[in-house]
Amino acid sequence: MKAVFFPHILPRRCQFSDSVVLALLLMCAVIPSFAQQIKSIENSKHNLSASGPGAIRASSEQEVCIFCHTPHNASPIQPAWNRNNPVSAYIVYSSQSMDAVAGQPTGSSKLCLSCHDGTIAVGSVLSRDQEIMMSGGTHALPAGKSNLGTDLSDDHPISFRYDSALAAKDVKLKDPGQLPQQVKLDKRGEMQCTSCHDAHDDANGAFLVMNNANSELCASCHRIAETTIASHANCNSCHVAHSSPSGPYLLTGNNLSDTCLKCHSGQPGLAQGTGVASDLNKLSRHDNPPPRGVLLGDASTYVSCNDCHEPHTMRSQTAVAPAISPKLGKVSGVNSAGVVVVAAQYQYEVCFKCHETASVNTRAISRQIVQTNPRLEFAPSAVSYHPVEAPGKNTNVPSLRPPLTTASIIYCTDCHASDTSKAAGSSGANGPHGSNSAPLLIARYEAADFTSESATAYALCYTCHERSSILSDESFPFHKKHVVDSRTPCSICHDGHGVSSTQGSVLTNAHLINFDITAVTPLGGKLEYRSLGANHGSCTLTCHGQAHNNTPY
Repeated sequence: MKAVFFPHILPRRCQFSDSVVLALLLMCAVIPSFAQQIKSIENSKHNLSASGPGAIRASSEQEVCIFCHTPHNASPIQPAWNRNNPVSAYIVYSSQSMDAVAGQPTGSSKLCLSCHDGTIAVGSVLSRDQEIMMSGGTHALPAGKSNLGTDLSDDHPISFRYDSALAAKDVKLKDPGQLPQQVKLDKRGEMQCTSCHDAHDDANGAFLVMNNANSELCASCHRIAETTIASHANCNSCHVAHSSPSGPYLLTGNNLSDTCLKCHSGQPGLAQGTGVASDLNKLSRHDNPPPRGVLLGDASTYVSCNDCHEPHTMRSQTAVAPAISPKLGKVSGVNSAGVVVVAAQYQYEVCFKCHETASVNTRAISRQIVQTNPRLEFAPSAVSYHPVEAPGKNTNVPSLRPPLTTASIIYCTDCHASDTSKAAGSSGANGPHGSNSAPLLIARYEAADFTSESATAYALCYTCHERSSILSDESFPFHKKHVVDSRTPCSICHDGHGVSSTQGSVLTNAHLINFDITAVTPLGGKLEYRSLGANHGSCTLTCHGQAHNNTPY
């Protein structure tokens, strides 16, 4: 190819002697676009000459290209490289979500780091015996976004092979054959700094190879289009490519919870009606975020937003119990059989992911039958249960408030949710983020013996059960006597979740009967309720000093 060279298009400070022009002719034979690249760099921060527009510039040096290139005395690195390469051993990126293995920086990334890791002076070039002095006495790049340091664990991974095998392993990555022409891998098929950045062209800002205002650059490699929530579809809302506070996962906050709360705090100007931050300061809450670098919550140690939400697949539609809300996204769970599922179909599967382990199920009430696994309590095979997985077994529940019927199914979050949420009749965020009524209840549920009955004391129960019906003894002939006259809380007799079939029986544990043994004690060594048919039964126990010896009703 015949080289064509137009010296008049060079910035004035890059016009050289005839011998230099000859050398540049040879360079242009290899890089036809070199002249245009030279032209575009002049008004960018990569013009480090004295006339450069950035804060970092030479005190008197007028040449523009010299900080990276030289026609003479260059290193054996193309194109005519004018800098020493850094020799530092870098801490490279690594995370639980990355299938590729990032090695030490190679190729063009190593060239970029000769300035951007801060170990080599900006003005240290091979073609000069003396370091080019920078304005203000600057040597290395100052601390900040442009100085990445030698710890690259908080920067987008580089120098890894991006091929079809990797894309097949990670379904969230596109096949490299789909990359747009602007996004290029190096000759080894590796992702490098230059895959996203063009050092000579700052037209898109941050020297990006293409516009990323709507995540176009991110979407070149990553599949991110499943969510219908606009801010979640914009990678920049939650992620930063360099110097991430979180380290791995490149989040804008120290961890996932901090990142989410940047929008979901409920503060003025942010997502209104989503005051999750205030819920996370309440008495009972889902809030124990993992430390920097840990993404996945651990049921025994950490709770993170992505234990319940998968932000990249969240949608704004609604659902009907027991189906999972699209607002949770395609989040993992544990099904009714105790098997881990990649994408939960039902809300209770998300809850079971953490709440089938004893470490997170310490019960506030001492029960006659102790069960720490709610998955067994709610199973359709259980003796009795609140209808979370299937309609309840009792077809005669006259106290139910419309539109509830004995065929209804409810969510865990109908009971466990914020006490200031819209679902609770207030204006806060829905969901089990936090409540001042423990254990994370949507309304008050007093469990202390000798509590005076009121609409507020048992507001949780009265959310679904008509108070007037309960106190009129429509379900049980002695409800009023127990709850009002004897000041016996609902929880003394009833277990709010259910009674597993592996521990109870239909004869002794129907109607969620599982006594609080701090208030109810055995009579003659026997503590028992017996179901004798519709609205009939008997008790053998001692309660409030009263002996019930097979007492019928």
